[in-house]
Amino acid sequence: MEKKDNKESMRVFNLRRDRELLAIAVTLCLLLFLALLHRRPDLLGTFSKNSIVGAQIMSLSAFIGFSVFNWRCPSCNKYLGPDINRRICNKCGTRLR
Repeated sequence: MEKKDNKESMRVFNLRRDRELLAIAVTLCLLLFLALLHRRPDLLGTFSKNSIVGAQIMSLSAFIGFSVFNWRCPSCNKYLGPDINRRICNKCGTRLR
């Protein structure tokens, strides 16, 4: 029974890890685009620099909020910390990969 639970935990962790990597990629692309737009605010029309900075802050806030809820252990639901290549949960010891 424990092997089945461990396989399920590993499967859920892999899904969460993939979502986290996708969120990182999307956030980086969006921030790079907004940085380019900040440098040339008339590139796609007229945008104020304050609104572009606000969009950057909102993007980072959305990413952090998503990570807080997504990046958790499938077994104990505790935050996994900054290591994206984690193999074992530090809180409950569940094997993740």
